[in-house]
Amino acid sequence: MCGKTIDNQNYCASAVVIKPKFILTAAHVIKDVVSGNISIDGKKYKVEYFTYPKEYNHNEFGMYDIAVGKLAEEVKLDFYPSLYKDNDEVGKVCCMAGFGLSGNFRTGATFSDNRRRAGSNIIDYIDKDLLICSPSRDKLKTSLEFIIASGDSGGGLFIDGKLAGINSCVIAIKAPKSDYLTEGGHTRISKYIDWIEENTEE
Repeated sequence: MCGKTIDNQNYCASAVVIKPKFILTAAHVIKDVVSGNISIDGKKYKVEYFTYPKEYNHNEFGMYDIAVGKLAEEVKLDFYPSLYKDNDEVGKVCCMAGFGLSGNFRTGATFSDNRRRAGSNIIDYIDKDLLICSPSRDKLKTSLEFIIASGDSGGGLFIDGKLAGINSCVIAIKAPKSDYLTEGGHTRISKYIDWIEENTEE
């Protein structure tokens, strides 16, 4: 997803199509934007408007970082993910995807090529409204371990094929480089089920 901000700067991030005319993304991505388009297989779809929870405050970390976008025309896909409604995410294997920076856990995220990447992890714990995943050194890990990086914001985290999180942030004591010392935070879909359903009615 790309577009223009209120100060005429370009931005790009990630999003998840959940219905033919609706997407989910992160509130911090679209808070100051005036336009947006999603691109699927080379075709652009204009976002008519965005909305996010009135409680969202970019200075209040880890809370309400979710947004809905309504598209001007339908996106025809073979699959639209169901929303994960249970409160049992901790310890579950998940997969996540986005168009952010890439690299490895030793160097951190170091380059961008505008390609979508995905991988898996295990949800470690919940902090505020965030599902937290981290790289493994000694703990149990998945075969294609992954955490998000800059540019992945707005993409999805999935459990059993259902959308369980929206990529929100990377967290570290020092610079959050998406390395071994970084954790990834994902806005918890189960917390916002009612809000999402109210804002994605045709």
